[in-house]
Amino acid sequence: MTKPFVLATALAMLPLAACNQTPSDKLADRVENAADMRADALENRADTLDARADQVRATGQQRADAIDAADRNVAAMSQEQRDAIVANDAAAVR
Repeated sequence: MTKPFVLATALAMLPLAACNQTPSDKLADRVENAADMRADALENRADTLDARADQVRATGQQRADAIDAADRNVAAMSQEQRDAIVANDAAAVR
């Protein structure tokens, strides 16, 4: 019977222990929470960049497939035309 009583008393004291934080504890909690929020924002931006990178790869693959399918005479193109296609400044296939 004493074990349940001790356990119940300990559980009842937990909320009270959290209320008696020192000013330095409160500041430390705020610093930790702010750092967590900044880290979450960075992770969200990283996820967005990763999705954009996947899209760039997919577009590059589609452009390469279109060039292969069109069977263009690349030898007749100037170096500037080829560079423009590689830089995504010109259509891969017209």
